[in-house]
Amino acid sequence: MSLIKKDKNRTPAQVVVQDVVKVKKNERVLIIANPATAEIAQDLYAASCEAGATTTLMYQPDKTSFDNANPEVLAAIASQPEVCFSISNIKLGKDPQATANPYTTEDGQKFTHIFDYLMDGKKTMRGAWTPGITPDMMNRTAAIDYKELQTRCAKLTEIFKGAVSVRVTAPAGTDLIVPVNGRALLSDDGDFSKPGSGGNIPAGEVFISPVVGGSQLKGADGNVLEQQSDGCEGVIVYDGSMTFSDGDSILETPITCKVEKGYVTEITGGAEARRLLKTIMEAELRPFVLEKEGKLPQGQAAVYKKNARNIGELGIGLNPAANITGNMLEDEKAFHTCHFAIGENYDNDAPSLIHLDGVVREPTITLTYSDGSTRTILQDGALL
Repeated sequence: MSLIKKDKNRTPAQVVVQDVVKVKKNERVLIIANPATAEIAQDLYAASCEAGATTTLMYQPDKTSFDNANPEVLAAIASQPEVCFSISNIKLGKDPQATANPYTTEDGQKFTHIFDYLMDGKKTMRGAWTPGITPDMMNRTAAIDYKELQTRCAKLTEIFKGAVSVRVTAPAGTDLIVPVNGRALLSDDGDFSKPGSGGNIPAGEVFISPVVGGSQLKGADGNVLEQQSDGCEGVIVYDGSMTFSDGDSILETPITCKVEKGYVTEITGGAEARRLLKTIMEAELRPFVLEKEGKLPQGQAAVYKKNARNIGELGIGLNPAANITGNMLEDEKAFHTCHFAIGENYDNDAPSLIHLDGVVREPTITLTYSDGSTRTILQDGALL
């Protein structure tokens, strides 16, 4: 079933502004871009102005996984616009002040970036972020049938309820058990219309944070269970594409990661495996420099080091207009794929300097529930 919308009367930017974020008259819209993403940013600026918003567009240099955002950019986000588009060539950039002194909500959640705090903590802002977006990708993958996508995501969300673990296997050799008891499936379904909502453009995935190795398990009611989670266990063989600190690449040689008690313990392969290990090692060492400089709270460097090898995400691609191109923003949305991230997760209990996505082709994914029953949702990459 194709989700591609044949809408010749609107640009992809107009579809995003009108159908996805649903910008309203007199709302404040902030667009942050790099020179490389200027064309897309200008289109979003024009579409937001057409919708009647008070729109601001600003540029900063490209930022990698380890760079800070410009102070002016962070100050603009802190002005609390209703909508924020992060149209980045690589990354938005980190928030050094919040990294050193995290924003904390009334219920104790900590956020190391003003963007995340306003969207996920205070839930006053909504928006979209597009790390690695190109005009070609925007034109091919943004103007899809979002209602159909949202229906598909909602069905998978329902299926995941009550699951305690997920097994993922794939032809290249992936065989991983992922504990998910007490975790909720999240959706990048293209409905970013309510305060506190947001996601990628292109949209089109569901994803979940595995239970962190060594952490307490929680039931659906939020109560802590007695047993401890041993975390993900098995092997991941990345055979699609991979994110590194300096960008994304299609893999010429598969990268094999041995995973024990939730953490990557061994990385083998060719030059790309060495490139991944170099990124992880940098994410292990840099927190101690930041802690010494007072840019991380005392004691946090060891936590960041440990989580640089954490399995932080299992995601499933659901955008049929997406292909594996060597650009992770699109690759992780492609049909017949899943992806695992190494580093920080989405449940705010595994902070790290990195979140490195890697794609696995043609996976079979089977859920196991508390009563021992199972359900396969992907068979050799095909949704069942």
